[in-house]
Amino acid sequence: MDKETILIVDDEKEIRDLIDIYLKNEGYNTLKAEDGLKALEILEDNEVHLIILDIMMPKLDGMQACLKIREERNTPIIMLSAKSEDMDKIMGLTTGADDYLTKPFNPLELIARVKSQLRRYIKLNNSSPIPNLDKTSIIEIEDLMMNTENHEVFLDGKPIKLTPMEFDILELLGRNRGIVFSIEKIYEKVWKEEFIQSDNTVMVHIRKIREKIEEDPRKPRFIKTVWGVGYKIEK
Repeated sequence: MDKETILIVDDEKEIRDLIDIYLKNEGYNTLKAEDGLKALEILEDNEVHLIILDIMMPKLDGMQACLKIREERNTPIIMLSAKSEDMDKIMGLTTGADDYLTKPFNPLELIARVKSQLRRYIKLNNSSPIPNLDKTSIIEIEDLMMNTENHEVFLDGKPIKLTPMEFDILELLGRNRGIVFSIEKIYEKVWKEEFIQSDNTVMVHIRKIREKIEEDPRKPRFIKTVWGVGYKIEK
């Protein structure tokens, strides 16, 4: 296939151009937008495999743009922000972003995260249903069913839309039922990066998964919290 196309959305031209240079040096195709409204227009007319999205922008900011994008697309989104407070990161991930980087950032770290997110996205979208699925491709937990061959999730027969990160977390817990995974272990296994203390990324993703698969996220049936230890799905 042709090299992936990445949409860079930032109101600062210097940052758009800097990211553009690094991505093109890696062989990626790029598109650029100066605000969220322009980004949505570009998405209507182009196939985009990943979005780098600044939060603080005029007209339509990154949070609002992310919510709009998530209404129709599961394209990976990496948020950029000059803010470093935990709450800003949590808000970014809650709106549907897959990852978050604080400005100023190391361009090489951004490239590494781009590659990681693209690997998941391409794996998800290149998967296709297989008529006679091996039993290991199906994970069933009561009325929740995961098909790991085509990355589909069904709850009581109804499809549930998960982002690639959410799917990977649910698959990890679903394949290892009864085992408690710490936040650190989940992060290292799913993100394949060293865990940074005080990082809330995993907790935010768990909360988003619960909102999608639990009737009452405050009293979860599937993903249980083991206080002081981590998370598990019961046997």
